[in-house]
Amino acid sequence: MTGVSRLSRPRVLLLAPDRSYRTASYIRAADDLDIHLTVASWGRAPLALNSDGIRLDPDSRESALDQVQEAATQAPFSAVLATDDATVGLAREICERLQLPSNGPRARDASINKSDFRRFCREQGLPTPAFTVIPEGEPSSHFYETVSYPCVAKPLSLSASRGVIRCENKSELSKAIARIRRLLTQEKPDADQSILVEEYLEGREYSVEAILRDGSLTIIAIFEKPDPMTGPFFEEAIYLTPPRLCPETVLAIETELVKVATALEFREGPLHAEIRISGDAISFIEVASRTIGGRCGKVVEFLTGASLEIWVLANAVRRPIQPRHAPGAFGVMMIPVPTAGVLRRVEGISKARRVNGVVSVEVDVREGQKLTPWPEGGPYPGFIFSRGADAGEAERALRAAHEELVFVTAPDLAVEVR
Repeated sequence: MTGVSRLSRPRVLLLAPDRSYRTASYIRAADDLDIHLTVASWGRAPLALNSDGIRLDPDSRESALDQVQEAATQAPFSAVLATDDATVGLAREICERLQLPSNGPRARDASINKSDFRRFCREQGLPTPAFTVIPEGEPSSHFYETVSYPCVAKPLSLSASRGVIRCENKSELSKAIARIRRLLTQEKPDADQSILVEEYLEGREYSVEAILRDGSLTIIAIFEKPDPMTGPFFEEAIYLTPPRLCPETVLAIETELVKVATALEFREGPLHAEIRISGDAISFIEVASRTIGGRCGKVVEFLTGASLEIWVLANAVRRPIQPRHAPGAFGVMMIPVPTAGVLRRVEGISKARRVNGVVSVEVDVREGQKLTPWPEGGPYPGFIFSRGADAGEAERALRAAHEELVFVTAPDLAVEVR
């Protein structure tokens, strides 16, 4: 935008963990919107294209707050955004200190802790499955008597369905708890080792992307997950939008999401929800104050003409978005991890890209990279994007392209050095 001075542009603070894959997308969106974006992170160097990126003190939360307040004194921020669950709490504290719009404390806790989300739903009279929390360090055996089967065991903090396991009986639950705790020890040695065990919910699964402004909710997209999410693990693969739902069900989803957001004090910024629908019952698996993970948000740009990050940033600085709802349907496949091992090569990429309806095939893994299936797995090896006349056509293109891909792996052998 020519003729606009640097200081006259709105300034937004983006809080990003080290190596967050979302940061680059926000930087591009800010450039498109002519927003001055300052990135604050815990990395060794400021993660920003401008000179005023902030390297937060990793050892002191109070010091980090003081750093941001000092930067705001130099040039005020219009809004503060968190890229990931790890920065949601700090973002709210900064908003409170700078007197900027933010979510309430229940929203913060529900976003980053699955048991808090369940507890708040129960306290607020919202539908929620029966659940119990098996505390860290306590014997699990007596908790098994309070659980009905089938159930789902999950860590309190990991995302992307990692560590989520369906169990049919006490023996499976015991093994699942040990497996989840091993994953947490490897991934986050200092993380809470408590395990959430909840009633298994029947139904088809959907994901919702929305934004909030002063408590008013706008749904950007609803994604259908056509694969049956029945376990024992819950690796997600295909997202389709618009979903194959009747208008009455779409309205019901919005109505219920507004109820949940209001009760849990979600008032500002992005909102990501995972839901299950069984008959007329809509159950919430998760609600968080962030955008969808991976590269799935790219489908939003196909659908509306604006990237998910543009939606979030424009909302933060109170700019309107004029979406152009493209005809047809769009899909994304998070390419599943086929088997554990060390990648040697990926065959069939060119054939996959030539499949009718495929928009792009993006393979991220490289030779020598270790592949790990769910529930321990992550990240996804890549993504396939498609477009079709309807959701069924978009889905068929994704599956056909995936059939062309062959991941050639070698065993991951431990090497003993003497």
